[in-house]
Amino acid sequence: MGEKVVKMGGPNMNMGKVLKFVIPIIILVILAFESLTVVQAGHRGIIVQLGAVKPTVLGEGMHFKIPFIQDIVQVEVRVQKAESSASAASKDLQVVTTNMAVNFHMDPASVNKLYQTVGMDYKGRIVDPAIGESLKAVVARYTAEQLISKRSEVSLQVKELLSKKLSTYNMMLDEINITEFKFSDEFNRAIEQKQIAEQQALKSKLDLDRIKIEKEQTITRAQATAESLRLQRENVTPELVRMREIEVQQQAIEKWDGKLPSTTGGAIPFLNVQK
Repeated sequence: MGEKVVKMGGPNMNMGKVLKFVIPIIILVILAFESLTVVQAGHRGIIVQLGAVKPTVLGEGMHFKIPFIQDIVQVEVRVQKAESSASAASKDLQVVTTNMAVNFHMDPASVNKLYQTVGMDYKGRIVDPAIGESLKAVVARYTAEQLISKRSEVSLQVKELLSKKLSTYNMMLDEINITEFKFSDEFNRAIEQKQIAEQQALKSKLDLDRIKIEKEQTITRAQATAESLRLQRENVTPELVRMREIEVQQQAIEKWDGKLPSTTGGAIPFLNVQK
């Protein structure tokens, strides 16, 4: 009987060769993938190497990093909006609730410092408290009525103070907008009553001015009439009186129909017989 030869490890040897070839490729692909990072538009990349923040800040686009050693934290540097409401006492001790909207952004060159000192919750830790502190500090400088009448001045002072606070943490203030001042019901009623009183006072003044003008107009008309009569008296002469009488007689003759009156006992009008 012939001997049967058994070949050991045929398929297993082929699989081993394949794995020896594929595994390095997979490792290289993973390394290549881990070596690349893309910083999105409107963001900056912070390099964190083994827990330490590096001084280099990555701009937008593709960058290389050390696989498994470096991580890239992306921070938005576009304009962001924060809305806040704070209650404070005015100079005349009125409670004022102020609603304000704030636009701000990160300093692109210093986002690594912000991340290192504050972290990603910079809005809750820094921005919102800074808005409240700035509002309270400025509101305390004005009376409640001044907050309304000098709103632009109040906004400017809040902006200056808030800008200083945010710049300490490498954040930049773009614009603020005080949307509303809310006062107590008692103060609102007092303001309403004051406005009513001012309107009534203004109406009384207008009425007084109107009466004064009408009085002056009446006096002026009376003076003009008196002056006219005076001039007429000065200009009346016997000749003028005679001319007026002749004009009246002529008008009467023109209207007479030529018939004498049927009644007697009176003089015949317009009849002048000369012998």
